Amino acid sequence: MAAMKRIFIFLVSFSVLTAHAQQAELTIKSIFEYQYEPERLEAIRSLSDGQNYTVLELDRKNQTAQILKKSYANPNATTILLETDPQKGIPFFTGYAFSKDESKVVLTLEEIPIYRRSNFGHYALYDFNTKTLEAVSENWIQEPQLAPDGKKIAFVKERNLYYKDLTSGQVTQITFDGDDQTINGITDWVYEEEFGFVRAFQWNTASDHIAFMHFDESQVPVFSMDVYGTDLYPFPYTFRYPKAGESNAVVGLKSFSLKTQQTDAIKLESDPMYYLPRFSFVPNTNILSIRTLNRHQNHLRLWHVELPSKSTKLILEEKEDTYVDVHDNLKYLDDQSFLWTSEKDGYNHIYHYSASGKLIRQITQGNWEVTDLYQYNPKTKEVYYASVEQTTIGRAVFAIKINGKRKRLLSHSSGYNGATFSADGSYYIHSYSDEKTPSTYLLRSTKNAAVVRTLLNNDALKEKLTAYNLPEKEFGTLEVNGQSLNMYLLKPHDFDPNKKYPLLLFQYSGPGSQQVTDRWGGTRDLWHKMLVNQGYIIACIDGRGTGFKGAAFKKVTYKNLVKYEAEDQIEAARILGTRSYIDASRVGIWGWSFGGHMALQCLLTGQGVFSMAVSVAPVTNWRFYDTIYTERYMQTPQENPEGYDLNSPLNYAHQLEGKLLIVHGSGDDNVHVQNTMRMVNALIAADKQFEWLIYPDRNHGIYGANATQHLFTKITKFITDNL
Repeated sequence: MAAMKRIFIFLVSFSVLTAHAQQAELTIKSIFEYQYEPERLEAIRSLSDGQNYTVLELDRKNQTAQILKKSYANPNATTILLETDPQKGIPFFTGYAFSKDESKVVLTLEEIPIYRRSNFGHYALYDFNTKTLEAVSENWIQEPQLAPDGKKIAFVKERNLYYKDLTSGQVTQITFDGDDQTINGITDWVYEEEFGFVRAFQWNTASDHIAFMHFDESQVPVFSMDVYGTDLYPFPYTFRYPKAGESNAVVGLKSFSLKTQQTDAIKLESDPMYYLPRFSFVPNTNILSIRTLNRHQNHLRLWHVELPSKSTKLILEEKEDTYVDVHDNLKYLDDQSFLWTSEKDGYNHIYHYSASGKLIRQITQGNWEVTDLYQYNPKTKEVYYASVEQTTIGRAVFAIKINGKRKRLLSHSSGYNGATFSADGSYYIHSYSDEKTPSTYLLRSTKNAAVVRTLLNNDALKEKLTAYNLPEKEFGTLEVNGQSLNMYLLKPHDFDPNKKYPLLLFQYSGPGSQQVTDRWGGTRDLWHKMLVNQGYIIACIDGRGTGFKGAAFKKVTYKNLVKYEAEDQIEAARILGTRSYIDASRVGIWGWSFGGHMALQCLLTGQGVFSMAVSVAPVTNWRFYDTIYTERYMQTPQENPEGYDLNSPLNYAHQLEGKLLIVHGSGDDNVHVQNTMRMVNALIAADKQFEWLIYPDRNHGIYGANATQHLFTKITKFITDNL
């Protein structure tokens, strides 16, 4: 009887352990249902008093939202500024933007996505003084923006610009020529994608002028892609997309006077306005700050235009033999001098210029790069910024006097650090993560970097993931083609150095990008770790052309995208294949977008180094991609035909030896499915066998209606079957 009891206890214990072991296995389903997502502070805004900030808390399941006002100093001082309340007519909202005096707030009620950043939406304006809510418009509109005086709001409807007087309710139409060839006040597809903004109008400080961009797309070729949908017949979706070497929209800048109701063109000296990647008003002035670029994007100019006189002055110029990056690191000071970042000494650093554009001094310097310029504090005369000076695979936050002296570390020296400063610079919210630590948010005092309190951590998620015995990234460098390249390795948690493992390289490799970082990686990293624990090694190497190691390292790929990047991945795989625990006959590579292009190029030109590749949403010839991105790095196909064609996998289809999976979304407005179709045709013509998968109507991200889970299930099976 005692023996039977011991057997029973053993069986129960074994069952519990077995159940626990089964539970402690990551699955594609759990990963891509986002069951391991860290919590984040949503939509942090520092209020103008410098002592308080707001956060947005959303409960999408129950359709409730709150804007909470919190005190930096007092953890118990929390006020609900606004919340969903059907009885008071306050609906669910997903975003908010305050007026300059913070007495009103524009609420985002509903949005329909257009492209990567653009949306049609319904918006409402809430007045904290009168406790009233009114619709900005009954129509679907874009990019509403309050005037600085809080008495008017401008928006775009059907490619025309309007403004509404909030006292009278009168709506005034500013432009009338918006149609399928003309856009006012918002950007076209290529500006949105490559210059990263949608709203193309700005109020001046006096709230009596609106400067706006005008796009004439009449000469831009039309791209068409079929939408399969659910109806009996598919239909073509068309939009204007300028491929490399083709015509861009003709862009102009205009100014509308609310007093005279007149619109005037803003002309610069000799009108060198081919690209207009940034414009805004200098704070507390009526001076319009404008940046222009030539088509090659190697000559940038900063202009100041005074309104209403429209007198023009060239303030700053930057020229390169390669290209000049567009950035958001322009900060005007009270005396209209400004801070600016530039790579002109070979590394991205902060410079201080006078209001007339005369260089005062270079504030930071060294063989490392500034990654973010946060804020200037006039009280302490400090500039707050982030950089890679501690480690190129991390970020650290610093303060430095505007004279370039007395630098202070405001964050951890390792890992990935960021900061959101209060309006007066006295506090900052310090965000932090590393390979082992999901996002943590600390409130700190800027004076001494002391931690005031923890605002949010993800200790519960970290504890939850410990059950899975997940491997940790091993960071290091690899000497490849005369360069010391950043690398991480993922090995199984039960790694045996006496065994041989198949190797999978993951990379993106695009210009200025970075994949090897000591930060919390998210869902794709969890999938990699799940795969590794099934008996693989995964490596990631940032080769030449990637970012944060100086301009020369980044720009060596100019006019030859994918050439040096592919050489580095091929050689890295060859070197890693000599390690005793790597099976050199089983080496694969995968990537998405630029990384998908790279996966194809490496498999086809790697002379047998790779036995397998997965290419998702690849560019297959840069002739098919857009003007702004492609010509920045390649010039035009007419000027550089060899650069385009010698680095195109279309021309190496006959060299396919390993296993290949190509995946694309048919609704990809960014990297068109045309790229994959041309690659498929080239492989068929070369009589090569491969696998391919098209996701109907999915865009570049391939998501929605189970697509992501389905995709990674397919990729996982392809890897386990072929590597």
